[in-house]
Amino acid sequence: MPPRLRGARRLCLVRRAPRPRRQSAPRLVPCRRRRSTPRGGMASTACSLPHGHSPRGPYSSRSLRFSPVGPACSSSSGSGTPSGLKSARNLYLRTVSRGSPVSCSLMDTSKSKQGPDHLLVLVHGIMASPKDWTYGEAVLKRRLGDNFFIYASSSNVYTKTFDGIDIAGRRLADEVLDVVKKMSSLRKISFLAHSLGGLFARYAIALLYSLEAKNEGQSSAQIVPAARGSAKSRCTSGLGAVAGLEPINFITLATPHLGVRGRNQLPFLQGLSILEKLAAPLAPLIVGRTGAQLFLTDGDPSKPPLLLQMASDCEDKKFILALAAFKNRVLYANVSYDHMVGWRTSSIRREKDLVKPSHRSLDGYKHIVNVEYCSPVSPEGPHFPSKAARAKQAAQQTPNTENTEEYHQMMEEEMTHGLQKVGWKKVDVSFHSSFWPYLAHNNIHVKNEWLHNAGAGVIAHVADSIKQQESRPCLPANL
Repeated sequence: MPPRLRGARRLCLVRRAPRPRRQSAPRLVPCRRRRSTPRGGMASTACSLPHGHSPRGPYSSRSLRFSPVGPACSSSSGSGTPSGLKSARNLYLRTVSRGSPVSCSLMDTSKSKQGPDHLLVLVHGIMASPKDWTYGEAVLKRRLGDNFFIYASSSNVYTKTFDGIDIAGRRLADEVLDVVKKMSSLRKISFLAHSLGGLFARYAIALLYSLEAKNEGQSSAQIVPAARGSAKSRCTSGLGAVAGLEPINFITLATPHLGVRGRNQLPFLQGLSILEKLAAPLAPLIVGRTGAQLFLTDGDPSKPPLLLQMASDCEDKKFILALAAFKNRVLYANVSYDHMVGWRTSSIRREKDLVKPSHRSLDGYKHIVNVEYCSPVSPEGPHFPSKAARAKQAAQQTPNTENTEEYHQMMEEEMTHGLQKVGWKKVDVSFHSSFWPYLAHNNIHVKNEWLHNAGAGVIAHVADSIKQQESRPCLPANL
């Protein structure tokens, strides 16, 4: 290169302004995880920078940002750690573009972010399975939204329903506790049961009932009041908790609450005394212990039958208090054409109280023909006098039309007294105008979408009743 040009280059280099030194990027220290001490909590994560670097300084290299899944962290506390990090359940790291500031966010603890807070348990009937709720579950999910977790019980499928109401009810209670234990977001609970499943559910809630919410991790035999300040410490209803949750809805569809013994309580016997006489001794042979319990001939003659016990509060099982804890109690009953469960037993009415409604459906709900609100009327619980014990013994040993009818009349009256200590909403259903009216027992919960779709209006009515109950007052109870 000519000397003249070399001098020019040197002159240019001299006149050029000096480049500022690039600030070295701070070395990023990996996040350190610390286990938080509160019971049931999850590990919290704190992210630290090297000593001497300000968290607010600009980064020229790639920086770390916590993904924005919740509210931003609050200002640092005296310990040097942002106070919001102490309660964080989870923190996520991601790489952002050069020059972005460091920010942190926490996992949102609101119920909308945590998951559904209302558990709705579906319980099927005799010789059935969770598949019976396929249609109903889909409709309920669509109408109720993401705030509900709908769970179809599977602990008493098919022949397991023959083992007895008490055994099946205990299985159901254990199953519900397992679900509640796995889902920490749950705060409320409701039951929707069909046929025999309604009796299983009534027995289960007595096992799950407690005055206050249970502590996490306890078994069904150890439900005790929770510590003060717990997230599930007390129900807002004030009458107790079921599985540690606030009980909201208890709904049954065509459930034989008063058993199936008596005139027209088991309609396929056509009210014939000879068939009703033979049904009682044969029931245990066909459907096991459940059959004897439904016909009120179970247990020792000196002791009340199980269904009568379930109409009162015993020392270890609070059947009526558990029902009273629910804000809403609803009975759906088929007025006619139900060959399995009679209108009287499914609606908890006496014979004189059965007034046939019109066949005209309510607006928007086909085959729903009547809705009635019944206040509690019975201050006294049921009794099992010595006369009833003798009648039970005669019905067990030498059944005939006279002694069995006398015994069942006594038991039915006592059960009605007990169950009327709480208020009920009674919904009458009539499939008189449907294409297959004699399928009423399975129509009422749409067991099969194509064969039993006449009950679609009933499921819609159930869903809307559950949804509206969130803002309605409790049904009263006379305890």
